[in-house]
Amino acid sequence: MSDDLKAVEAASYWKTKRLEDLSASEWERLCDGCGRCCLNKLEDWETGEIAWTNVACQLLDGHACRCRQYETRQAVVPDCVALTPTAVRSLGWLPPSCAYRLVAEGRDLYWWHHLVSGDPETVHQAGISVRDRTVSEAGMELEDYEDHVVDWPGEDPDGEDGDGRF
Repeated sequence: MSDDLKAVEAASYWKTKRLEDLSASEWERLCDGCGRCCLNKLEDWETGEIAWTNVACQLLDGHACRCRQYETRQAVVPDCVALTPTAVRSLGWLPPSCAYRLVAEGRDLYWWHHLVSGDPETVHQAGISVRDRTVSEAGMELEDYEDHVVDWPGEDPDGEDGDGRF
């Protein structure tokens, strides 16, 4: 294999590796930075239907779309769900655009993903992220979450226009 081909393959590692085979750094780089996994969701106990809110975890930086205390998040927020290959395959609430979900399903990343575009801002420019569109859960009563139900781009995979825009 030529060095050029090795470089291309390494740059597109998500196309050739299973989630279980990713190194820790590859796993972390795969995150698209949308911030949607850090939002509170409401589940209908009878139907299992998930309703998205714009209520963010107290640790989410709503502009950067990153956890303020990533390394210690589960100590601070005990119900924080750590994404693992097993979790990715079992969590019904991961957005259809989530890079972990896409790779688990054998699909490619969208044009706006930083590993494709080369720019971490494209997820925000494409309107996929929650940047500046959230409220913190800090001090909010659980019964008030219903007042914050929203439709996020990409919730309806059938609404996708084919290039990753929603």
